[in-house]
Amino acid sequence: MTTDTIKEALKQVKYPGFSRDIVSFGLVRSASFADGTAQVAVSITTSDPKVPTMLKADIEQCLRALPGVKDVIIELAVSAAKAPPKSGQTGLGSGNTPAGLKHSVAIASGKGGVGKSTFAVNLACALAQILEKRGRPGRVGLMDCDIYGPSVPLMMGLNGRPEIDGEALVPPERHGVKVMSMGFLVDDNTPVVWRGPMIMKTIQQFVQNVKWGELDVLLVDLPPGTGDAQLSLVQTLPLDGAIIVTTPQTAATNVARKGGVMFQKVNVPLLGVAENMSWFEEANGQKVPLFGEGGGALIAEALGTTLLGQVPLYPEIRAGGDCGLPVVVNSPGSKPAQVFREIAGALLARLKL
Repeated sequence: MTTDTIKEALKQVKYPGFSRDIVSFGLVRSASFADGTAQVAVSITTSDPKVPTMLKADIEQCLRALPGVKDVIIELAVSAAKAPPKSGQTGLGSGNTPAGLKHSVAIASGKGGVGKSTFAVNLACALAQILEKRGRPGRVGLMDCDIYGPSVPLMMGLNGRPEIDGEALVPPERHGVKVMSMGFLVDDNTPVVWRGPMIMKTIQQFVQNVKWGELDVLLVDLPPGTGDAQLSLVQTLPLDGAIIVTTPQTAATNVARKGGVMFQKVNVPLLGVAENMSWFEEANGQKVPLFGEGGGALIAEALGTTLLGQVPLYPEIRAGGDCGLPVVVNSPGSKPAQVFREIAGALLARLKL
C-alpha cells in the first residue's frame, strides 16, 4: 500500500453536489500508510455543516475497502466560507470579497451551446446602461471564468493585454463594463490545457488580484457543468446568487436543473432562470418555437425560483457578438435590447439595487 494507491482510491470520492472528485479538486493535502493505518489530510472551504460529515464518511468508507487497511485516520480542516455581503454594503476589504464590490452573481448553465456568454455580455451592458442613467457609470464588472473557451473579449470588442498597477491587473473597460478574461492572457491560437488546481488558482487571482474598483454588480460567466471552476468560485467569492441560462428543449433543461441544484447544495441562492433562444420571429411577427416551448418556466418552478425572462432567437444578437458590439449597445432601441434591459431590471430588483 503506497501513498499513490491511497490517492488513486480517493478519486472515487466526489465532492458533495459535484461530479468532480476531491483529488482532482486539489483538496487532499497528504496521504500515508503505515502499520495497517491509512491517514489522509483534507482541506475544504464550506459554510454547509453537512459537507464535512458527508465527506468524512465517504472517505472512510473508501479507504476501509482497500486491502490491508485496518484503521483510518482523517484530518479534515474546514474553513468557513465568508457570508455574502448585505444589500447596500460597500467597501468590504476583508476575506475574499474585493473592496468596493456590492453584489456578485454567477451566470451558469448545465450544458454548453445555450448562449450563456452571449447572454452574460448583453446583460452586463444592459445593467451598465441602467445604472448610468441612475448616475452610477462604470459600476458593472464581467469576469469571464470560461478558462478553456473564453469568448467574452471578442463579444465585448476587447483585445490586447490588461495594464498592471503594482501587483494587480487593471480590467479594461468597454461599453461601461469592466472585463477580465483568460482571453487577455493567452494567445488566440494557444489552447489552455490545465488541471483543476491551476483553474482554481486563476479564478482566485481574478477575484483577489484585479483592481475592480467600486462595483454595484460583478457578473461571473462560468463554463458549462459542475466542475473545477464552479467549486473554485463558491470557495473564493461570496456569491449573492446565480442565474441559470437554458434553452427551452428538454435536452438543455434537464441538465440546467442539475446545475441549479448544484448551487443550492453549496448555499448559493438562485436569482432566477433565463430562457434563451425561446423562439424565432418571422417577418410577419409569427413566433416559431424552434427549440420547443416552456422549458425555462418548468425549470424555474422545479428549482423554486422565477423566470427572469425569455430571449428570442434574433440574428442581431449573434451579429453583435461577432463584431464586438453587443446588440444592447449597437441597437439600444431594438426588441432584443429591450428584452435584455427588462431582465437586467428584474435582476437589480432582486438585488435591491
